[in-house]
Amino acid sequence: MALNNKHKSVETRIDNRRAESELDSEEDLEELESDVKKMVEKILEYRSTIPDQLHTTLASVLSSQRPNFPDVGSEPGSSGELNPDSEETELEQRMKEKIQLLKERISSNISAMPVIVNRMKECISRMEKLNSGTGAIHPAFKKRKVVHQ
Repeated sequence: MALNNKHKSVETRIDNRRAESELDSEEDLEELESDVKKMVEKILEYRSTIPDQLHTTLASVLSSQRPNFPDVGSEPGSSGELNPDSEETELEQRMKEKIQLLKERISSNISAMPVIVNRMKECISRMEKLNSGTGAIHPAFKKRKVVHQ
């Protein structure tokens, strides 16, 4: 009878430990799920804000590196005042348009980067899968040996 009571007490201790470990594992799962949700939110936030931040940073870097040309017609004492429709003004306007077009292209390329990276990862994984395959190669795709007579 005493042996039977000891056996039951051991079983109850094991059951209690299992219940505690299940509670711990449930709490751990809930904590991990909340961490994953937070990480997903951060990733989505970064994906939405980083292209704009890169665009503004690039624009500021380009504008800071642009040489500052003095206006020829606005200097006092200049002998030849230029017409606003002159070639230099047209040249400046074309340069501004080209710079704006370049900024737009860079911005669109940056915003397309996550899609491109995902496609590259998929292609790499497919190539690794093909390389690791141990399947038989069809004879039509094997290189034939040339026999010299």
